[in-house]
Amino acid sequence: MHRALAILPFALIPAALFALFFHVAILDPSHIGWLIRGSDNGENALGLHAYLHDATAAWSLRTSLLNAPEGVPLLFTDSNPLIGLVTRPFAPLLPRDAQFVGPWFLLCLVLQAAFAAALLRRHAPDRLALWAGTALLCLLPTLFNRIIHANLFAHWLILAALWLHLEPRQGHARWWLPLLAVTALVHSYLLVMIGALWACATASRIAGTHGPPRRSAISGAAAALVLVAALAWWLGAGGRYALAGNYGAFAMPLDALVNPGNPSFSTLLPATLQREGRGFEGFQYLGAGLLALLLIAAVVAVVRPRPAAERIMHRRLLWLVPAFAALTLLAISNYPDIAGHRLPRIALPAILAPALDMVRASGRLFWPVAYALVLLAVVAAYRLGRDRAGLVLMALIALQIADLSGMATALRTLTHGGDTTFVRTRDPRWGAALAHARDVAVLPAEPTHDLQLFQEVAWRATSAAKPVRAVYAARTPRVTQVRAAADLAGFRAGRLRCGRLYLLLDAEPAPPGAAVTTLNGARIIWPQVCRRPSSPRSAS
Repeated sequence: MHRALAILPFALIPAALFALFFHVAILDPSHIGWLIRGSDNGENALGLHAYLHDATAAWSLRTSLLNAPEGVPLLFTDSNPLIGLVTRPFAPLLPRDAQFVGPWFLLCLVLQAAFAAALLRRHAPDRLALWAGTALLCLLPTLFNRIIHANLFAHWLILAALWLHLEPRQGHARWWLPLLAVTALVHSYLLVMIGALWACATASRIAGTHGPPRRSAISGAAAALVLVAALAWWLGAGGRYALAGNYGAFAMPLDALVNPGNPSFSTLLPATLQREGRGFEGFQYLGAGLLALLLIAAVVAVVRPRPAAERIMHRRLLWLVPAFAALTLLAISNYPDIAGHRLPRIALPAILAPALDMVRASGRLFWPVAYALVLLAVVAAYRLGRDRAGLVLMALIALQIADLSGMATALRTLTHGGDTTFVRTRDPRWGAALAHARDVAVLPAEPTHDLQLFQEVAWRATSAAKPVRAVYAARTPRVTQVRAAADLAGFRAGRLRCGRLYLLLDAEPAPPGAAVTTLNGARIIWPQVCRRPSSPRSAS
């Protein structure tokens, strides 16, 4: 009973933050209307939905109901392979329209608070200071800004990696292996971040041991590399994909820590609009409360001596400096910006393009550095002692929440979504058209031209196990590019496949003689009946 009462205040942190930034209706697994509205979260839900309705998918972590016939790995639809593995055995028992994005957000907040408390418990002078520091490590605006990239909401993985490194007893490979495995099953960008921290942590362990412990550390590192490579292959990384060629377009601006970018995301500090692509992926604003914390921590660090536990933490964090430096350089990229202005570009060797293409949204990669800065600042503030540390941190929480109140309101509104599931496909004839279809072609095969319409049609189609010959994915296989071009050329030449429902986007014209039907403003070509060839007996 005493332990439960001790945990209760910390359980209030994720519950309160969820209620502050999200609409509680998203915890209902049957509430999907807030998702399929043209965002990446809609793709997250759609990919998992197709996977759970794909009788041929099994444990492949890919579905052939999207991007048919090649299919698409679950990870590349922004879906969560980890949730796919957990929910697949229960697919027949789940609601026909089930979403797990809302519950995932709450789970991530719970784990965020748990690892934040674990990082701070050795340093906090009292429970109030521990509680307040935990809350501040859960209040980075970058966390809540990932609301439309649900997988990337798992910032707790970063805190878990810092905890494993800073707690020497937890640093053995047997603890890093499950963390790397879970990270690989959540998102590749998080794997880059955690992988960089793991590499430095492993180097510190190898350098600090001799004999059998060193050999154990080396063998553990080899096992981790094999594990990650196997998981990457399973998740689809081994395919041949077209390069996007836009590394640096979504980089972190040099003023990102102090610039909200979006005027509604801060009520206390002015926002300067960033250039296109930088304001979201490169968003690294810390918030007024955390910026004030950094200033207070800098002063305290000068006037108050470091306790022994803090000195140990600093020495261990020094081993992560190479990872922090590499991630920061990748985040800024060779296309630096500041306050919405373009700075001189730095040419990179062409040989680096394929590798850097994998982290083209590189502005995200600064997250581990930001968490390390906040962690250092909270621990430094603990030097104020029992009488002051908790009260100062509580005041900073109030300042942070006040600054982010506009952001919280905007995100809570975004997650409401209304009570209507299908907005763009309300006409009952959509159901009839899909019932008569063998598959669905989207022409041109660019779902982003009308992503909400695509998501609603694809959701309806995959619910009925009807393959959709397009997808909005993080990576596009070259074979898909060839097939999509052939589909479009055949359509324009008038070669319509029987049983195929055609959804025409943009101003794509129908071939001569094709009857176009308009449903809710969307143009479709009704699937033609496939007639069996007549037998010689019936022809005679």
